Amino acid sequence: MDRCVVLVDAGYLLGAAASLLAGEPARSRITVDHTTLIQGLRERAEADTQRPLLRIYWFDGAPDRVPQPEHRRLRVMSRVTVRLGALTRSDGRWAQKGVDAAMHAELTELARNRACSDIVLVTGDGDLLPGLMAAKEHGVAVHLWAVQAADGDYNQSEDLVAEADERRVLDRTWITRAVRPKELTGPCAPPPAPRPEIAAILAAPLPETTSSSSRPDDAAENERPAAERNGSRPATAPAAARGVPTPKDLAGLGRGPANGNGNGNGGTNGSTPVVTPTATLRWSSDKGLVDRGGNGPAESPETAALPTLALLTSAEQRWADREEDITTVGGDPFEVGQVFARRWAERLTDPVHLQHLSTEYPRIPHRIDGELLRYAARFGLLAHKDDQIDERDRYAIRAGFWREIDTRTAAEHVPAGD
Repeated sequence: MDRCVVLVDAGYLLGAAASLLAGEPARSRITVDHTTLIQGLRERAEADTQRPLLRIYWFDGAPDRVPQPEHRRLRVMSRVTVRLGALTRSDGRWAQKGVDAAMHAELTELARNRACSDIVLVTGDGDLLPGLMAAKEHGVAVHLWAVQAADGDYNQSEDLVAEADERRVLDRTWITRAVRPKELTGPCAPPPAPRPEIAAILAAPLPETTSSSSRPDDAAENERPAAERNGSRPATAPAAARGVPTPKDLAGLGRGPANGNGNGNGGTNGSTPVVTPTATLRWSSDKGLVDRGGNGPAESPETAALPTLALLTSAEQRWADREEDITTVGGDPFEVGQVFARRWAERLTDPVHLQHLSTEYPRIPHRIDGELLRYAARFGLLAHKDDQIDERDRYAIRAGFWREIDTRTAAEHVPAGD
């Protein structure tokens, strides 16, 4: 049929673009406007082949084949189909598995079924040579596109170059319409906004561990079971191993007020020394900050009454949220926390809930915090973490959550020491 198809090896296209614009093939060094990139590929393919586009196939690797935010955006675009291989790490380097095989299979199947008259290949891998030759034997014209090499040399297999019917080079001018190095500013790569709340968390000193060792032996022994019930480490475990104090660290060191709201659980009669953390626990949930050993309820009635986002969301809103997640939300941890908090705050029917949550700062009630982290997991933040969100990502998610809540309540939460 008189149509063209584009097969894109995303690893080659974006890696070569990063080498050209940022000096190294790391895709983390560039920012990509995928809408502009796809439109550019479509227009260039139709102009070169003089055929209408049937489809663009985007082949890429992903951890455990879980779609990343960019894949989620791409696969809802018109005339775009995303095919994912595995992304694995070996000897400190990332490698795609299954992408070449998927491209080969698609290439030969399209040609065998005469689904198109022209196929555009954006790749440099010589492993596709058998598929390219098979497509030619079925009467399909094969166009091979290269990304301009940073050193002016070839960045494609010479065998592919020799066998292709037509060749084109996507030069720097074409590439920079949709791709920017992150150091540059512009519509594709706005300068990163400063986030002092995250910097304060990561730079905050640990609580002094000597305070816990100065308490009487019997007091320390009485507190140990309660800490274990909270899932924390024993009191003797050094908090410095984590780098930044967490609720579990504080549970092991002794409890003191985490902020001026009195959320901590200090000594009951003043005889037991308390450790007042020097860092604001902006990332914390209620775990480890409330004694569940019998000295009080796990949470107040007001906290228990706070509704989850799921309870506040209708079926229509859930559909709209999903569309926004796919097409608009980029997946940055800080942004994810803000989006979740915005939806929660906007759908509250009782503004008292918002004010009460603000007084819980820096704790996020456990039910809401769990829902927040499950929402964040949709954006691929669990990848490579053994099903655990990276520690710094958790800080950023919860910092974004509190930033949005602060904006809506006009509350000022300044990290200790500022």
